[in-house]
Amino acid sequence: MAGLTTHVLDTSKGKPAVELKVELYKLQNTERILIKTVFTNEDGRIDEPLLSAKDLDEIHYELLFFAGDYLKKQNSDLKYIFLDKIPIRFCVNNKSEHYHVPLLLSPFGYSTYRGS
Repeated sequence: MAGLTTHVLDTSKGKPAVELKVELYKLQNTERILIKTVFTNEDGRIDEPLLSAKDLDEIHYELLFFAGDYLKKQNSDLKYIFLDKIPIRFCVNNKSEHYHVPLLLSPFGYSTYRGS
């Protein structure tokens, strides 16, 4: 299954990050073009692929995760939010492959990888 997907896990709670806003951009030359805005579901995933195989291009993309908004709702005892918006830029170099870009999030750090 080719295309682009993501999910977000809140590692501080050991649970999916629910209702976290994610924006997808394509990067062309110096332009950053918004493709779509979505929110994670109860499983920390998006209900459908961000891009299907036919819509995936061999270009650079950016996923922008609105971590600060999510963390403020989840952690009212935090005095300040260290992480706000988390951009992850990546390149699709074979549109026949599946690209899964998850975010593992906590109030003071995050990690990502190319998943399957």
